[in-house]
Amino acid sequence: MISNQRIIYCTNPSCTQPINSVGDSVCATCQTPLVYRYLWATGSSVAEIQPGEKVANRYEVITPSIWLDTQPGLLPDIPEELSKEIVSYLRLYQHRLHIPQAYGFAYNDILLLENAPIDETGNLYPAITDAWEQAQAVRQVYWLWQILQLWTPLSELGVAGSLLIPDNLRVQGWCVRLLELVETLHTTSLQQLGECWQPWVAAAKTPVTQELKNIVQQMCNEEANLDSIANQLNALLLSSAADLPLTLKVAGATDTGPQQTQNEDTCYPNNSGDSDDSLLPYVSIVCDGIGGHEGGEVASLLAVRSLKLQLRALLTEITEQADILPPDLIQKQLEASLRIVNNVICSGNDEQKREGTQRMGTTLVMALQLPQVIKTPSEGKSQNAHELYLVSIGDSRAYWMTPNYCQILTVDDDVAGREVRYGRSLYRKALQRPDATALTQALGTKEGEFLRPVIQRFILEEDGILLLCSDGLSENDWIEHSWRDYAVPVLQGTLSLEDAVGAWIDLANQKNAHDNTSVVLTHCQVSPDYIVPITRALPPVEITQAEQEQQSELTASSQALLELVSEESPATDKTKTPTKRQGQQKWWVVLGGLLALVGGMSLGLFAWWRLSPQTFQQTCQQLPQKVQQLCPPQK
Repeated sequence: MISNQRIIYCTNPSCTQPINSVGDSVCATCQTPLVYRYLWATGSSVAEIQPGEKVANRYEVITPSIWLDTQPGLLPDIPEELSKEIVSYLRLYQHRLHIPQAYGFAYNDILLLENAPIDETGNLYPAITDAWEQAQAVRQVYWLWQILQLWTPLSELGVAGSLLIPDNLRVQGWCVRLLELVETLHTTSLQQLGECWQPWVAAAKTPVTQELKNIVQQMCNEEANLDSIANQLNALLLSSAADLPLTLKVAGATDTGPQQTQNEDTCYPNNSGDSDDSLLPYVSIVCDGIGGHEGGEVASLLAVRSLKLQLRALLTEITEQADILPPDLIQKQLEASLRIVNNVICSGNDEQKREGTQRMGTTLVMALQLPQVIKTPSEGKSQNAHELYLVSIGDSRAYWMTPNYCQILTVDDDVAGREVRYGRSLYRKALQRPDATALTQALGTKEGEFLRPVIQRFILEEDGILLLCSDGLSENDWIEHSWRDYAVPVLQGTLSLEDAVGAWIDLANQKNAHDNTSVVLTHCQVSPDYIVPITRALPPVEITQAEQEQQSELTASSQALLELVSEESPATDKTKTPTKRQGQQKWWVVLGGLLALVGGMSLGLFAWWRLSPQTFQQTCQQLPQKVQQLCPPQK
């Protein structure tokens, strides 16, 4: 191979001839997908390095600040002691969608950042100032909303000044991403942020100009209140999004895999059995059970079933609300629901004296599209505010895919991520631990008070595909390597959503054959060409035929365990009347909620009480007198 040819190394440590030409997609020797990791270089001596140079015999300098790691399989140089500058990146790991991560060092003083806003060809995404005037009104407001949400976590670490530098703010479609963190020696204020926004607001689209000017004017006041500003900006964001059409289509399936005999995954929806369920197309769920097939498949099934019951009730209550419900209230209610599920599974573990790795549990990734009724800037009413709430626990993942990019929306709850969040290790070094991928969170393994779910709110304002999956698909980065082959045909209308689900599962069975796989896809369309209003009503809570059939497919041992955990579950007793079944379901769910209250979830139940105090009190009155005393007082 001639010396001036650009080369990149295969990451497969067993590859006998790892050298490949830059531009190749897979290794010519072993067919492993090649990793192109473009890094952002920051430091005092960066400007002295010329494009074309090679640093440390591995980094190809594309521009002075954009470097390609040609040996991505090797651990970068990482200092033993981590500076305050690096720790700021680590502690913001949970915000990885917007914040780059420390990768390593070169020449001792040049910090290399991965996950920077650089595309797969080595070019920066546009600055927000360059993209502003071409963006629709809803996207302009959405960008400002994201910046405001980052204000508090960055302020706590003394790096909020990073949000005051327009060129530091880059945009990848809907998403605001920072080039780097900038430490500020002086205190930053909301007033400074408002002043930074003023030139953008002056060029905002007409439907939102006046409202944004009013908000920025308040921000520039020394007595500006962050919560008040956030509420106003949220109301403007929802009303702007509600002017867009929205069509959702959901499909999902789960597969045991070629090397397994039991399937510990549960997903919703699952094939065509859920096609008449009223939760569609608003809800999608993937759970990956742990604790052996006699526990894992039960835990995942219990989680999906219980969540569906609660989400039906939540959606019904929300559609009856006259006022906009703020994101923090919805998040508290979702967290309360998760603690209920957690404590139901945890109680089963305790009753059966399951300890350590034998405790059954499940990961969870769930998407809830919230159809709030809202007034639009055109003085009309929309039945949908385009909000999407994403919940994750464990290592099941969510991705957002458009024709131009694929974004991972969740962060795994594993040991490697924990070490980064605590400021103890850079991510690449943490991955070297033998327990790097071990889970630090799952539903049901610990009491609800120890549960820390991540709940995010997004706005659907562009056409795309939301993919939820278990690690049977996401392991070894096969989604990142292959998303175009499966997402683009769906977006172009040449592949059905159901066929795409099957194709993803086939890929998982070929590449990660040792595990079960679950995939749920939601095709989100806001283009005017696809105006199909979502008007499906939400009927009373009931167990569907598909759920009954799903339970009947459990192994005999798992079926017995399920009956021990939930003896009164309606799916295990088909002789009772529907009315009685519904009453028992309410008892089961509410009792679990009150047990969780004792375990420390009063904030979540308080959210339910605020959403519908009458329903909450009526339900509490059905419980024993001593338990009723735990309910909040009647208004």
